[in-house]
Amino acid sequence: MRIRSLGVIDDAVVELSPGFTAVTGETGAGKTMVVTSLGLLLGGRADPALVRIGAKAAVVEGRITVPEGTAAVVRAQEAGAELDDGALLISRTVSAEGRSRAHLGGRSVPVGMLTELADDLVAVHGQTDQQGLLKLSRQRGALDRYAGDAVAGPLAKYQAAYRRLRAVSTELDTIVTRARERAQEADLLRFGLDEIAAVEPRAGEDAELSSEAERLGHAEALAAAASAAHAALAGNPEDPEGVDATTLVGGANRALDAVRSHDPALSALADRIGEIGILLSDVAGELAGYADDLDADPLRLAAVEERRAALTQLTRKYGADIDEVLAWAEQSSARLLELDGDDDRIDELTAERDGLRGELGTLAKALTDARAEAASRFAEAVTRELASLAMPHARVSFDIRHTDDPDGVELDGRTVAYGPSGVDEVELLLAPHPGAPPRPIAKGASGGELSRVMLAVEVVFAGTDPVPTYLFDEVDAGVGGKAAVEIGRRLAKLARSAQVVVVTHLPQVAAFADRQLLVEKTNDGTVTRSGVTVLEGEDRIRELSRMLAGQEDSETARAHAEELLATARADA
Repeated sequence: MRIRSLGVIDDAVVELSPGFTAVTGETGAGKTMVVTSLGLLLGGRADPALVRIGAKAAVVEGRITVPEGTAAVVRAQEAGAELDDGALLISRTVSAEGRSRAHLGGRSVPVGMLTELADDLVAVHGQTDQQGLLKLSRQRGALDRYAGDAVAGPLAKYQAAYRRLRAVSTELDTIVTRARERAQEADLLRFGLDEIAAVEPRAGEDAELSSEAERLGHAEALAAAASAAHAALAGNPEDPEGVDATTLVGGANRALDAVRSHDPALSALADRIGEIGILLSDVAGELAGYADDLDADPLRLAAVEERRAALTQLTRKYGADIDEVLAWAEQSSARLLELDGDDDRIDELTAERDGLRGELGTLAKALTDARAEAASRFAEAVTRELASLAMPHARVSFDIRHTDDPDGVELDGRTVAYGPSGVDEVELLLAPHPGAPPRPIAKGASGGELSRVMLAVEVVFAGTDPVPTYLFDEVDAGVGGKAAVEIGRRLAKLARSAQVVVVTHLPQVAAFADRQLLVEKTNDGTVTRSGVTVLEGEDRIRELSRMLAGQEDSETARAHAEELLATARADA
């Protein structure tokens, strides 16, 4: 990480190696800023008070090596981030005015994106971060993660049944609570369908009646026009001397017929005149028939108008025309069948819900049994670790309990509350010494004991927890002597399977580190690039001596420091 203008740090680079890295230094030298910097990279709250006085912004840049295909890489790439030679570059800027910006793999991203990645990248444990372990949901999640497939399998089956039960219950509640609205909708549909059925409209009937009404309303004018046209084409019997179109065309045809054989062009014209004569005769005949068939009955006109009025009542309510009215009726009939079938659907859903509750109870029992078996193994493993952390008489156990709920699922003759993760409330208990009753770790452990419980849990998790890096911020506070040595030893053990970074004041812990970083201020009270150094050889012995006795040059402290390093190397 590179840290600029953050707290007491002016400009410094912190190189964290694989294995166990201890960060040490005088009180107030800026060690905690290392933790704060990592917290910012992981989406932590941006506090403008962290910006150095006189600086416009604090900037933290980090380079995290992540294997291809991991959840964190996939999520980062979905956000447009790119890897840099197998590493994910993250930067966070906090301005003195409080504005915050985040970049991931060369792309600007919301700070929330960094928070999403945090759980897959680094587990931070400090005096306040330990409080997460006190949450029951976190304790259940920790137990499930430790159990692995033994719990993951039953949990997946339970959650699938739980999701189906939720969907069925939601649909059932919706149908039942909307019963009144559905009844009102069904009544309106029935009324409309009955009204349409009473009229019995036919498709296109409104257009047909409109044409017929137009024709009947002008019957006399239509008849007179047809008769006059017929007379012009075929002649008027009352005027035998009159000239009509049929007679004239016939005369033209006869005139050409006598000479048509002499010229093909004229013959063609004669044929066309003959066709005209035939067409005139056909039209004249149809005009005569039209005039004879035209119904001028006023009673029929009244009947047509009455029918049109009935159809208009339907088109005002159910569609722009009769075709749309009939389409509405078809859709409404289907909807009415659906509404009328709700009672049957309620019975079906109720039966399915009850069956799913029974199935969920069976799956919950299998999940509880798997958790109980894993809890026994987990508690025994943590208890053994505590014995090595100077808590030889401490005992850790799990309380797996259930809450009665009349609307819950059946479990061993009880009806208990259930949720997406099962029916179990899981709580980690600690009995710190013989005769002490097991109590929740929040009440049964002191600050130092809680730190050791946390460390013991993480050591037990080693190899099963997918998080590649652990950061401990003075979780060794409140302990010393042999317990401090054992904490260092256990941190070194944890570092065999993960990267471990520890901010510590205890030389017994620092001695077990694969690498020790010293954070120290310059004369003006700031930490510069040269203020974070890797300690090796004599420099490391001098720092351990200072941590032991407050005197770098004390021969006794030096001897003790060398002894601590020798002990740590022997364990490695």
